[in-house]
Amino acid sequence: MKQDFTAWLPAIAKNRRTPLIVAGIAAIGGLALGPAAVAAPVTSGPHAGAVAAIDLATGKNRQATTVESALTTGSSTSKVPAGKPSRDKLIPHGVEGAQSRVPLDDEQRANAKAIIETAKKTGVGERGAVIGVATSLQESKLYNLGHLGVYNDHDSQGLFQQRPSSGWGTVEQITDPEYASRAFFDALKNVHGWEDLPLTTAAQTVQISAYPYAYAQWEEQAADIVQQLW
Repeated sequence: MKQDFTAWLPAIAKNRRTPLIVAGIAAIGGLALGPAAVAAPVTSGPHAGAVAAIDLATGKNRQATTVESALTTGSSTSKVPAGKPSRDKLIPHGVEGAQSRVPLDDEQRANAKAIIETAKKTGVGERGAVIGVATSLQESKLYNLGHLGVYNDHDSQGLFQQRPSSGWGTVEQITDPEYASRAFFDALKNVHGWEDLPLTTAAQTVQISAYPYAYAQWEEQAADIVQQLW
């Protein structure tokens, strides 16, 4: 997790344009240690500066211009749009615990679309896409974050907060949405039986977050995003 965030961030989200509004967030992201990592134990609780870091990096304190949509508020109908994946494919095990949602701007939607398209290319399908989008919602709120200066979590960057020093790729690679997504999904496919695991278990086995249960809160919104953008 990010260390003490009490100053201006010298390098922040790439190409950000619209502020992030956080609703019901318990903690921000974790530490993506490496592609072949094993789940880490729970620590004492949310890092005090983590939420502030993402807020500063994505401009939460500025006037909001994001538009509410079904991607934020949930679909108003149970009918599956033509050609879109069903809820059973997206959330086969049901959600775990209270769910969080954030409004999405054009940049976040574009990043979500990149994750979904890469899920198709790597063969992880609709369920893998949900896991990927939920993981990025937790790690970066679907913003392609650059380095946060002295307040950065080691060398973590990008949509999934991956670390070059842990074998995820170069800085240029992990801040490329398609490359970062492919790296995540390639690691996910190495998790035995990932398709049958709860989302937070699958995500945590790849990411090695200090807060392994935080991914679960984004499953419902991630499913809505995948269903609409698939």
